[in-house]
Amino acid sequence: MPTKNKSSHIGPRALARSLTGLRLTAIAGQTLAILTVAYGLDMAIPTTRLLLGVGVLVLFAVFALWRLRQAWPLTELEAFGHIAVDTLVLAYLLYLTGGASNPFITMMVVPIALTAAALSIEAVLGVAILCGVVYLSLLRWYLPLPNIHAHGFTDLRLDVVGLAVNFIITSILLGVFILRLARQLRAQQAVVQRIRERALRDEGILAIATQAASLAHEMNTPLSTLRTLLPEIRNEHADDSKLAEDLDLMQSQVERCGERLRDMARFGKAQLTQEPETMTLGAFVHECSSRFRLLRPETDMHVDVQAPAEQVVRVQPGLRHALLNLLNNAADASASENHDDVYLHADIVDGWLELSVRDKGPGISDLDTLTELGYSEKRSGLGLGLALAAATAERMHGELIAHNVEHGAEIRLRLPLSTT
Repeated sequence: MPTKNKSSHIGPRALARSLTGLRLTAIAGQTLAILTVAYGLDMAIPTTRLLLGVGVLVLFAVFALWRLRQAWPLTELEAFGHIAVDTLVLAYLLYLTGGASNPFITMMVVPIALTAAALSIEAVLGVAILCGVVYLSLLRWYLPLPNIHAHGFTDLRLDVVGLAVNFIITSILLGVFILRLARQLRAQQAVVQRIRERALRDEGILAIATQAASLAHEMNTPLSTLRTLLPEIRNEHADDSKLAEDLDLMQSQVERCGERLRDMARFGKAQLTQEPETMTLGAFVHECSSRFRLLRPETDMHVDVQAPAEQVVRVQPGLRHALLNLLNNAADASASENHDDVYLHADIVDGWLELSVRDKGPGISDLDTLTELGYSEKRSGLGLGLALAAATAERMHGELIAHNVEHGAEIRLRLPLSTT
């Protein structure tokens, strides 16, 4: 069957799972009905042939359960085949028990309803045509139901009882299984919404990264000019010691800016190539903590590595910057409460690398919107650090967890070792 407009329906696998439960229910109900009519009401129905049809459905149910456990995709054509088998087995049972005059003929509506909730319009039309052909065939070809021979049931209106039972069964089946399909649809819509929000956020981050790369390129020219002018100014005013000190400070700041630009260039290249770097956990933590101490010398940083320092990890592009962003935010939060302590804890738990950063700040007032692009609880914040860290975690199939502690907040970056 065609598979167009997949976004408007739930999908073949979800339908196959629902059909599995429906099929098992049908097997139990059909078996009970056949035995009740044959032995309880003493009607001369072809019991052996009816049970043979139920046996075919049992074999197909076993196959369907095995198929759902397989990893390869279940196509819409295959789901249509599952419905076709169920419909044809039901048609066979109805043929042996009165055809279209059997009250359970209305069960033909169930496959159409389930298909409409899960597959494309082409599949719905295919199932509707199949059920229509079966219904018309049963109007012409069928074995009539025999009379009731059981004592005390000669005046029983079997058609009325069948309609009542059929109404109850149909109501339960449609209610239970369509509700299950609707829940799966809502879950898929929620996933799509999260993916859409993530795509919008990533677009914003990409725009920021592009702007940063452009800015780095533009800043390189004035820095080169300053590197050229500073030695000339120093030579022209060699006898001015105070000016020499200022020029030395300017020279160090220019070199620092140049180093940061080179870092931005290396980061951009790593992002483009997406090539991870292999190193030990101890070396990675030491490198990040050393760089942070250079950037924030006023901060008292406490490092605790619980996992073996020689544990080898694959450092993906952006991981260093994500951790430095967390440390910078923690330093700002501690400083807002007149503290200078920042804590970095590294550990490996159940195959996950956990990098926890804790501060002594006021805590986080809104945990739900913390990682939204542009959101910041600092007056001078740009709302980029945590958003970039969260994006890095998701790209590496990890997660960013934030919660308040007794004196401040803790943000944990969890990454599977398979991607680090």
